[in-house]
Amino acid sequence: MLGEAATTEITKTQDAQGFDENRTAARKGGRIAGDAREKLEKETKKMVVSKDNYLSAPEKRKRLEKK
Repeated sequence: MLGEAATTEITKTQDAQGFDENRTAARKGGRIAGDAREKLEKETKKMVVSKDNYLSAPEKRKRLEKK
């Protein structure tokens, strides 16, 4: 979620237009999210992504199948 928020803010701030500028913003947002995840894992000594919290099917698909 942090990656999407960071990417959106970078895109708006830099007024990214076109594929190349948006790709650059997405990479920067992803880097921010990745750094935050690594810092959290280092601080808590626990993995953020693990076999226990991995979703084998996307949430949208799961919600659709329940109906």
